[in-house]
Amino acid sequence: MIRVAVSGCAGRMGSAVVDAVRAAEDMEVVCGIDPHAPADAAFPVYPSVAEALDAHEVDALVDFTQPNVVADNLACALPRGVNCVVGTTGLSTDTLEDLAATAANDACLFYAPNFTTGAVLMMQFAKAAAPFFPEAEVIEFHHCNKKDAPSGTAVRTAQIIAEARDGRKSAAPGRETEIEGAQGARGALIDGVPVHSVRSMGYVASQEVVFGSMGQTLTIRHDSWDRTSYMPGVLLGIRSVGERSGLVVGLENFMA
Repeated sequence: MIRVAVSGCAGRMGSAVVDAVRAAEDMEVVCGIDPHAPADAAFPVYPSVAEALDAHEVDALVDFTQPNVVADNLACALPRGVNCVVGTTGLSTDTLEDLAATAANDACLFYAPNFTTGAVLMMQFAKAAAPFFPEAEVIEFHHCNKKDAPSGTAVRTAQIIAEARDGRKSAAPGRETEIEGAQGARGALIDGVPVHSVRSMGYVASQEVVFGSMGQTLTIRHDSWDRTSYMPGVLLGIRSVGERSGLVVGLENFMA
C-alpha cells in the first residue's frame, strides 16, 4: 500500500486527488496538508508539510498548492527522502534542479506541467510537427482563478517546439510591430515561440498550438473540461515515482 500525503488537500485539485487516491486499491491518504482544513476530513490534516511528515510515514507527497509555497514544501519533503509528485506550476528548471539535488535516499522529484494524457500527446504531436512548419504560436485558456500565466503546459510546449526546431527562428513579425499602448499583443516569447494566455470563467484548461507554413496551417488542440481528467496521470505518477530518483519532468516519462 502506497502511503500518500496530499498538500493542498482542501483546494479544487487537491480534493480531486484525495478522492482519486482513496478510490485506488493500492494506495491510501494518510494525511493532508492545508491551512484551511476541511471540517469533515476523513484523515488528519496539518497546516505544514513538516508537521505532517513528523507525524506520519509517507511514501509520496502530492503537491497541488500555490506557486509561492510549493518550493518550501519540496524543500522540506525531499531531504527527508520523500518522493514528490508535483502539479503546482510556476517553478523554473533551475529551481527544480536545485530542489532535486537536496533529495535524500534516492528520492524522486516528479514534476508534470500537465497530468492529462491528452495534453502530453498534444505536446508530442507538436514536437513532431515543429520541424516542418516555420511558424508556431501557443494559445492557452484557463479558468479565471489560475494563479500563473502562462501555464506550465504552455511553457513546456513552447520549449519542446523550440528544441525540435533545432535553432531555427520564426520570421513572423514580433514585438516590434506592437502599437503604442498595446504592448504584449504578440504574446510572451518563450524560447522564441509566442505564447498567449486567456483567463475566463467557463474554462478548466484548454490549449491550441497553431503551426503555419506557405498556404497551410495545422492546429493541435486539447480541452480538459473536468479535473477528473488529471487523475489517471496523478495516480500513474504516484505509482511510478518510487522507481525513479532525481528530477523527472513530464508524464511522458511514465507513459510507456
